[in-house]
Amino acid sequence: MASVKEIYQFIEQIAPFGTQESFDNAGFLVGRGEREVSRILVALDITREVAEEATCLGAGLIVAHHPVIFTPVKSVTGETPTGQVLLTLVENGISAICAHTNLDAAHGGVNGCLARTLGLAEIGQLHQAGVDGKGRPYGIGRTGLAHQPGLPVAEYAAFVKEKLNSACVRFVDGGRPVREVAVGGGACGSMMEDAIAQGCDTFVTADLKYNQFLEAKALGLNLLDAGHFPTENVVCAPLARRLEKAFPQLQVTVSQVHKEVYSNA
Repeated sequence: MASVKEIYQFIEQIAPFGTQESFDNAGFLVGRGEREVSRILVALDITREVAEEATCLGAGLIVAHHPVIFTPVKSVTGETPTGQVLLTLVENGISAICAHTNLDAAHGGVNGCLARTLGLAEIGQLHQAGVDGKGRPYGIGRTGLAHQPGLPVAEYAAFVKEKLNSACVRFVDGGRPVREVAVGGGACGSMMEDAIAQGCDTFVTADLKYNQFLEAKALGLNLLDAGHFPTENVVCAPLARRLEKAFPQLQVTVSQVHKEVYSNA
């Protein structure tokens, strides 16, 4: 057994919550810190299905990436999706810790996992936001050498789709073969200029808009949208392994019910 507070303190060590973006709401969001748990469920999001999965498994804590409470909540009732999730957690004694942009930016976090999943070599920082309390640099995004330098962007898009199990990969060909790759898990389209400044010819991210594809093509940047869920879900299994190593007395499970929310026709 371990207390929720002890698990929170471990996550604080690997992804300090003080490094989260100003708009974020990462942290210990639901439950009692002194409550002891014997099982943890790890998931990208805390949906109603994930909360019910935790209930069935007997997990007393969910560690998730996206905050279960993001915007101010004025009521907690069964009339709203957020209220339904929160009620399920509270009524079943399940706590929630959410590591969001702090885990995006941390060493070994979302972006490091994404870079390794895509087989990048010589991995570096795309954008450094600062250093944490231990003097470690942090920031969202990573760069690296492609696993097979020189691929046409269409072939690289097919590779990305396979490695991330994406429903689809939208891309624009910037006119250069894929060699130096930048990655940004989730919605990082605003970091195209960072990718170009780092000498990258290719940028893999998610949630891109039409005008961003137009801009990338004009700038000669290969731009790939591999989906929000696939580019971030890569962190869940490695995070579960780190929790298992830190708390060998606990059972740590990655959600089996949480999948990509949409399908392709």
